[in-house]
Amino acid sequence: MSVLDAATTAQLKAYLGNLRRPVELVATLDDSAKSAEMRGLVEEIAAQSDKVTARFDGTDERAPSFAIRADEGRAQAVFAGLPMGHEFTSLVLALLHVGGHPPKEDADLLDQVQGLDGPLHFETFFSLTCQNCPDVVQALNIMAALNPNITHVAIDGALFKDEVERRQIMAVPTVFLNGQPFGSGRMDLAQVVAKLDTNASSRAAEKIAAKDAFDVLVVGGGPAGAAAAIYAARKGIRTGVVAERFGGQVLDTMGIENFISVQHTEGPKLAAQLENHVKEYDVDVMNLQQATALVPAEEGGLHEIRLENGASLKAKTVILSTGARWRQMGVPGEDEYRNKGVAYCPHCDGPLFKGKRTAVIGGGNSGVEAAIDLAGIVAHVTLIEFDDQLRADAVLQSKLRSLPNVTIITSALTTEVLGDGAKVTGLVYKNRETEELHTVELEGIFVQIGLVPNTEWLKGTIALSPRGEIEIDARGATSVQGVFAAGDVTTVPYKQIIIAMGEGSKAALSAFDHLIRHG
Repeated sequence: MSVLDAATTAQLKAYLGNLRRPVELVATLDDSAKSAEMRGLVEEIAAQSDKVTARFDGTDERAPSFAIRADEGRAQAVFAGLPMGHEFTSLVLALLHVGGHPPKEDADLLDQVQGLDGPLHFETFFSLTCQNCPDVVQALNIMAALNPNITHVAIDGALFKDEVERRQIMAVPTVFLNGQPFGSGRMDLAQVVAKLDTNASSRAAEKIAAKDAFDVLVVGGGPAGAAAAIYAARKGIRTGVVAERFGGQVLDTMGIENFISVQHTEGPKLAAQLENHVKEYDVDVMNLQQATALVPAEEGGLHEIRLENGASLKAKTVILSTGARWRQMGVPGEDEYRNKGVAYCPHCDGPLFKGKRTAVIGGGNSGVEAAIDLAGIVAHVTLIEFDDQLRADAVLQSKLRSLPNVTIITSALTTEVLGDGAKVTGLVYKNRETEELHTVELEGIFVQIGLVPNTEWLKGTIALSPRGEIEIDARGATSVQGVFAAGDVTTVPYKQIIIAMGEGSKAALSAFDHLIRHG
């Protein structure tokens, strides 16, 4: 039985036509069903190109696993588990990059990778339902393909449960470097290299400080920021984007089915398309840069954006589109047990809690959807809602109530996360009607209680609402002349991707109009 369907096999064959050097697949198998499936996958890959050969005499510590090797083993990537689902693209790219096909990354960044000293042995734990994991896996595979001092193995946490338990991994992606924790959550190649290359930040600061003033400087690289940059650049004016991570919260979004004219897409895919669209224009994109202060222009002067690395940028107009982030519960134990049982992405981390007890905090659409998804994986879900009733759409509530392994608790306030020092063991909630405290024993807590605008750095500089959102008028203008704002960071209601894009476009047109009128 084929592991790949006919269409996927044909695509793979076409991709493998780009191999520049022979590649060897070395599998380590046991007598499990997954090993049999891996043997089939490896054989199918090898059959698609005369540059690919397969062996089944591997001695890796994990089975099933297989290595993709070239250049006498000096370039390789290892997959422990079947890289299907979100990780199939990682498999294809690993084959190409180990096989000598150049990665589509900035040349300076690739030079940094090749210059890193080793040995650096990375291990990434992923799940096949995690939309953030492929970015990490692909980044580290590129590094292993380019630098013989670097090795990388991508491990399916759902397949190697004993190791996940032993190493107390409760979130994906989780990366270890030389056996020690290196990072968790989404990271792209530039972010990984920045953590390793201690001089990268100062070099970036020097380059940024030398830049001329912009006509429009967009702060934030989510849907609003991307739309603003495109609309500004199309006017032929000098445009820059400075972003902490291009794509913003879209990168953490699983399925998107309400982006008009696109029936279905996924967050990371849309974020990549946004970035590619922006880069089609003459836009100076400065990624991995965090803004720390806005210094409004004095009469006839320029606005200044100060960055965490010490550099600053100047512009005639500024568009603030720094978005929002997941709201935290703000209770004892939450920070201590983050990624040790407290999670914010059920799609990413849900598979790690298979057969365990979990809670979802929040009864809106996101909370109820999370509970429904988790109910198909975990032993039991307790949904805790502050209000006296759920706020999700009726169809979602009906589905949730039909599930046998879900308990719904309303009028409840979570007051504490409990743990044993290494992992979550339960939570405490207060019944808001009786004031009684109750303890729920569980292993995982998924927080889904809305968003917080990223405006702490703007307090005292610009008018904010009581919720911390940037106050704007119908044209996207803020309380500071020449400074505009767009997207989830503003007072505009309904935090939706398509609304943020429209608001970003409007802010850019308003900024252009300001430039025409005020020079």
